[in-house]
Amino acid sequence: MVTADRRTRRRLAAWMLVLAIVLSSFVVRLVDIQVVRAAELAEEAEARRSIPITIQGARGDIVDASGVVLADSVFRYDITVSPRFVKDFRQTDEATGERLTVTVDQALASVAAIVEGDAAAMRAEIDAQLAENPQDDHAYLARRVTPEQYQAVRALGIPWVYDDRIPARTYPNGQIAGNLVGFLGTDGPQTGLEFRLNDCLEATDGSATFERGADGVRLPGTTVVSQESVDGGTLHLTIDADVQWFAQQAIAEQGSTIGAEWATAVVVRVADGHIIAAADWPTVDPNDVNGTAPDNLGSRVFTWPYEPGSTMKSATFAALLDSGAASLTDRIIAPQRYPTIDGFVIVDAVDTGDTRYTVAGALMNSSNTGTSVLSERLSLQQRYDYLTRFGFGDQTAVDFLGEEPGRVPDPTTVDAHNAIVQLFGQGMLATSAQVASLYQTLANDGVREPLTLVTGCTHPDGTVTHEPPTEGTRVVSERAARGVTSVLEQVATRSYLSSLLTIPGYRVAAKTGTAEVFENGRYGANRIVTVAGYAPADDPQYVVVVTYGKPTTMKVSAAAAPTFRSIMTQVLKTFRVPPSSGSAPDIALTW
Repeated sequence: MVTADRRTRRRLAAWMLVLAIVLSSFVVRLVDIQVVRAAELAEEAEARRSIPITIQGARGDIVDASGVVLADSVFRYDITVSPRFVKDFRQTDEATGERLTVTVDQALASVAAIVEGDAAAMRAEIDAQLAENPQDDHAYLARRVTPEQYQAVRALGIPWVYDDRIPARTYPNGQIAGNLVGFLGTDGPQTGLEFRLNDCLEATDGSATFERGADGVRLPGTTVVSQESVDGGTLHLTIDADVQWFAQQAIAEQGSTIGAEWATAVVVRVADGHIIAAADWPTVDPNDVNGTAPDNLGSRVFTWPYEPGSTMKSATFAALLDSGAASLTDRIIAPQRYPTIDGFVIVDAVDTGDTRYTVAGALMNSSNTGTSVLSERLSLQQRYDYLTRFGFGDQTAVDFLGEEPGRVPDPTTVDAHNAIVQLFGQGMLATSAQVASLYQTLANDGVREPLTLVTGCTHPDGTVTHEPPTEGTRVVSERAARGVTSVLEQVATRSYLSSLLTIPGYRVAAKTGTAEVFENGRYGANRIVTVAGYAPADDPQYVVVVTYGKPTTMKVSAAAAPTFRSIMTQVLKTFRVPPSSGSAPDIALTW
């Protein structure tokens, strides 16, 4: 019994001794950590701290109706260093297996050769930043390098070189729809759809952290994502990139030939109001914004109202037919001169004396005095109501950045002269988009569909936003719209411009317009010329409106006719529109 107790006491003593030794080692280690190596370990912990990084999402694409990319995001890379860790390092030669020393200058020279930079300038920048702050943790070696360059720099294995992935905006088709797409500047979206629909395209950045060792090297496997990035949505346009390109080329070529200051061309699908092309000349290349004058950065189609001239007569005569104030066969005498107020006199472009027109003839021959005579059959309020129902005086449903509403004179304040001339496109203001909407309405049997440039924004989660309105509005009766169409066919077959408007196999409805330009307080020698119309006239599918501003060598609507025909022909071909059946009606124009 005594022996057993002694053994127990010995075992206990042994365990106590072991415990004392263990505790002593902990105490020694604690003293070492807290006292002896405190400064060293603190420095190491500081060096191996968690580094926050931003995970940038990609801005959404802008695509045409067929998915052709007009604006997209590609990733570029900023090559950076932590200046306080820049030093010579050891590296294994893959060919020989030998450990070699790589100097700072050698490393920078290798980077510079890849990114087409200046190694001496890189070294000077690092030295300057260290001189200012020995603990400096960030400096750029190169910005916005390509993925290929980035991979080549990574392959160098330089421990103190890092990278930041940055989305960059590109416009693969350059000027094609550049006026609509807009562009990004250093401060974000600047114009066009990039700006207007930024809430669709903008990405949401995420965040993460990584651990860095005492030598400044990023530790593998230490990256922790706290918030994932979300890419922007894809913006779907109604534009056909091929037709847009063709329209831009066509107006640029003719605009240069006739010495115009600017030009627009609009193509609209009749059935739904979708804008197939909205071309401007001159226009912007989003890849070279600095090479573009400020006036050309946006889209004149929506933002430049002008006096549209006789293209407005189609709206006036539709109102006359719809209200019952006139029929196509009514007979009138268009006087040589039609006096208004204060010595103002309305005349026709060509003096034919007093002319016996039918209502159809007055429209086909674009008689200003004939229109003036017929205007007496509509009250001021009726004139205003019809023009506004066609969409004049208000922005289109597109709501483009900087879009102008134009102007229709108030019927309660308009004077007797402007009350008449507005009916043939003077004394009022309209945009090319609004004129296109007028002809879409007539081609669509009197129903105005909201003009549409964007069909929607598809987000990464599959949801779709920014869908446009689709409900049409009846403006005039089907009878009135088709009556005007039958007369506009006569312009393409019987007017002096018929040879310039005819498209073999297709019936065309068209109207010309030549408007005086009000400048410096008066109407001068400058003109704005337009041809607007649709085809096939017997089953209208597409509207085309071509306008030239201030041409110098040809100041009549004949200047726009070849471009109208060229674009319309291309549109009919592109969309494989079947040819017309039958021929244009024969309508009495005089009596």
